[in-house]
Amino acid sequence: MGCKNCCSICLQCLFGYETNVMLVINNKGVGALFRLIQFLIIAYVAVYVCWVQRAYQDTDSVISSVSTKVKGNILTNSSAAGVHVWDVPEYVIPPQGENTFFVLTNVIPTLGQRQSKCPEIPSEVTKCESDSDCKEGYSEVHGNGVQTGRCVQYSDTIKTCEVQAWLSLAKVAEDFTVLIKNNVQYPKFKFRKRNILHHINSTYLKNCTFDRKTDPHCPIFRLGDMVTEAGEDFSVMALKGGIIGIFIDWNCDLDFPERFCIPKYSFSRLDNKNPENNVAPGYNFRFAKYYKTNESTETRTLIKAFGIRFDVIVFGMAGKFNIVPTIVNLGATLSFLSLVTAVCDWVMLTCMKDRDLYAKHKFIHLNQNGDSVPLVS
Repeated sequence: MGCKNCCSICLQCLFGYETNVMLVINNKGVGALFRLIQFLIIAYVAVYVCWVQRAYQDTDSVISSVSTKVKGNILTNSSAAGVHVWDVPEYVIPPQGENTFFVLTNVIPTLGQRQSKCPEIPSEVTKCESDSDCKEGYSEVHGNGVQTGRCVQYSDTIKTCEVQAWLSLAKVAEDFTVLIKNNVQYPKFKFRKRNILHHINSTYLKNCTFDRKTDPHCPIFRLGDMVTEAGEDFSVMALKGGIIGIFIDWNCDLDFPERFCIPKYSFSRLDNKNPENNVAPGYNFRFAKYYKTNESTETRTLIKAFGIRFDVIVFGMAGKFNIVPTIVNLGATLSFLSLVTAVCDWVMLTCMKDRDLYAKHKFIHLNQNGDSVPLVS
């Protein structure tokens, strides 16, 4: 008999079918918990999954190409150095770069170098109020030249001692402009666009300069403005050099018309300027210019160049409605909602004072005679 009962129980477990029983309980606590969890799941799906993550969309990463064209001329004229006009071939090195361009702002040649007078970089030693604060002939160990004894204006609010030093291009270089041409595409959606937008014509392009308030779509940027937006002082940064990042954000929602997909620009300094670790600061390199003397002897001038390198960094994602991720996320939402009942059942059968009564009516067995027997006594 024992073996027969055991086999009967095994067959009952194997071939028995379980179905949910609709048990309505008038308990405000369980009912409030049930609706609260449902609300949280629906809010999470609506706000985070659909609005923030746009999980109903298929996505693609941007593919980009960048070309730049710097414009500007510098006329230097001093009693020591004479008159010299610097143009693009001289201060943009190399003429063409891959997503980057370098603007020469300070040079130290080893031969034929000439000097001029200029304000020293502000520091506790070089700041002054009058000529009496500056000592003619004094050379500060970490300075850039020999003091002339004059106190001159470094900026609108700061005065520093004038020094005899290498002629810098920094004061004029910040007024140079660069045209950035950026072409992007999202192959998955067969979408192409460039940062020179449809409403920009040649007349506008010749007269505009990027301004976040008045001309946010102009692709021509003033170097000084970019450095300022990066939180730096151009005249200070130009002497030792540095690296500025030009970030172009192409995040687009292609469910909207194409005109809403526009680039957003931002700027930041990329090289390290930590005052606690200022070994080898700035950005510089050396290059040579070769020429022959009257005696046909080959000679070169070695130049140490300081300047600002601008790196153009393009990034972005595009999204567009697709039925596959929509169904996947809809299924995930329904799965989450099905867990609400399991959580509330656990609370009802574990934490409530009438849990035995609830369990008695929750789990019942219906035999072939039509009688229902509680599984929990």
